[in-house]
Amino acid sequence: MHFQSNSASINAPKIGGFWLGCQAWTFNKRTVPEAIALTAKAGGKTIEFFPGQKLEAGGEGLGPDNSDATIAKVKDWCKQAGITPVAFGVTGFGANEADARKLATFAKKLGIRTIVTESGAAELKVMEPFLKEMDLYLAIHNHPRQPKNPNYKVWDPKYVLELVSPFDKRIGSCADTGHWVRSGIKPVDAIKILKGRIHASHLKDLNQFGEPHGHDVPFGTGVSDIPAILAEFRSQGYQGHLSIEYEINGDGPLEDVAACIGFVRGLGIGKK
Repeated sequence: MHFQSNSASINAPKIGGFWLGCQAWTFNKRTVPEAIALTAKAGGKTIEFFPGQKLEAGGEGLGPDNSDATIAKVKDWCKQAGITPVAFGVTGFGANEADARKLATFAKKLGIRTIVTESGAAELKVMEPFLKEMDLYLAIHNHPRQPKNPNYKVWDPKYVLELVSPFDKRIGSCADTGHWVRSGIKPVDAIKILKGRIHASHLKDLNQFGEPHGHDVPFGTGVSDIPAILAEFRSQGYQGHLSIEYEINGDGPLEDVAACIGFVRGLGIGKK
């Protein structure tokens, strides 16, 4: 299948040579406008939204059922904060045209570049034409290996590459470096395997390697080797976003997130 390069790009300032911000899950106990404001306060420039985050306390969640007025409100919150929405996920959708079109249309209205999912080949086949039509990307996210569930395979970058290879290159990987570390995979090795097919990343530094319960730590203080990860992304000419994602308490350790952003900025001094 021939891939034609598209115009989908991220209109945001770069930090250290990358489009950098937060996965809103970092602030999953907060509302959408609070997550946007906290991302900006930490120094981020982009945000990746997650399904169902409340637009206001006790109110509706963010997702494909939102009205045009609600989506416009979210975009305005981002604009006022100087934050660019870049992705939505991790989200599922049915292997049918109605579900795929609904999700893609929502993504297009929200102004994002990438849908993040863990869906299989049947869903990807249905979504593929809508990605082309609406100028979007789709990225397969990886959670950790599940030893008791052999049917869960997307933890393995080789499997993800096998899954996405038959499809248009708009379909690729969301590289969750922390979950690779939990699975006993060195992130740089996985990134090399998926070269050219990574469209998003949940960038994490963990305190332990190969430990399912390893937790997030500021970049440069853990075992993930963030400098090597960023160097590999640079060498590949990576054009996706990097989303810092802390999963410790859902309220967002703001100082740690800011330290991560500062670390990437520092490593990028003098580099394009």
